[in-house]
Amino acid sequence: MAEDNKDQKTEEPTSKRITDTEDKGNFAHSREINSSFILLASLMGFMMMGEQSTKNVMESWHVMITEASSLQLSTDELFKVTVNTMKSFMKIVGPFLFLIMFAGIFSNLIQVGGLRFSAHPLTPKFNKLNPLKGFGRIFSKNSLMELFKSLFKVSIISTASYFTISSHWDEISPLMGLGVGEILSFMGLVALEIIFQVLIIMIFLSLLDFAFQKFTYKENLRMTKQEIKEERKETDGNPQIKQRIRAVQMEMARKRMMSAVPEADVIVTNPTHISVAIKYDAIEHSAPIVVAKGSGDIAMKIREIAKEHGIPIVEDKPLARVLNKTVEIGQQIPDNLFKAVAEILAYVYQLKSGLNQS
Repeated sequence: MAEDNKDQKTEEPTSKRITDTEDKGNFAHSREINSSFILLASLMGFMMMGEQSTKNVMESWHVMITEASSLQLSTDELFKVTVNTMKSFMKIVGPFLFLIMFAGIFSNLIQVGGLRFSAHPLTPKFNKLNPLKGFGRIFSKNSLMELFKSLFKVSIISTASYFTISSHWDEISPLMGLGVGEILSFMGLVALEIIFQVLIIMIFLSLLDFAFQKFTYKENLRMTKQEIKEERKETDGNPQIKQRIRAVQMEMARKRMMSAVPEADVIVTNPTHISVAIKYDAIEHSAPIVVAKGSGDIAMKIREIAKEHGIPIVEDKPLARVLNKTVEIGQQIPDNLFKAVAEILAYVYQLKSGLNQS
């Protein structure tokens, strides 16, 4: 069933799917990138501070050895020695720890595209307390892949270390006659050589792994056609509901339009299916405005309301068509139609004047 569902995921993930996944703290992420940056930071640290760190180690040993004979085993003296030892330790190791921490943070930032915050990973997941599911995760495909990569890295580091040390094997015997500082310097140079060789290999592997993680991430986010339809419904709204809302809005607009028909001065019609209600108020508007218009049943309803309120109905087929097509409700009559409308209004006013005199 799971395989069938996976086979149906043929569509690329939508931007919403990707955004929702990233909001939960899930990104395409490679641990090998982190390892490569940490190795690079360690290499840079040794190159920049290796000599100074060696001197600090030598000074610490010298102080400890020279003060050992005069050390009193009291609580205050032991506390003082502990504090000094911790200070020396942080002075030696602190810069390396800072570089490694910065490298780890920076490697994550470049993979996720900047600083992202999400509380979702901190949410308790009680289903992970299930022992059966825990064993399933331990022996899952991803866990086996991580185990294989770890063993592969260990083998690479071991191989690089072996060949590097083998190349310096003849230099180890003469170290017996050298001082501690020179021995430490030799060990540091060999360590740097090993780290550099491993770093070159790790950079290559991390790029391959990141590409694989990116591909797997996109594959896991792929969607079925049904999931895309459901997401579109959630984003855009149910089409039936939207259609119902539009119908209600159109009905309300139609009622408002019909309520404005009794205020019109004239109804211009196309005898078959168009009616346009025009009103002119010289105080409020510089030109006549269209207060209602429509075709078919709406046109007939406009005429019925006009007859009930004694509003003149004038037939002008070309003008009715142009007004219905080009002028929206509430808009003024354009200049090119002003003359034709003004003639009809003049005729209507003349007609009303004649009826009033009679």
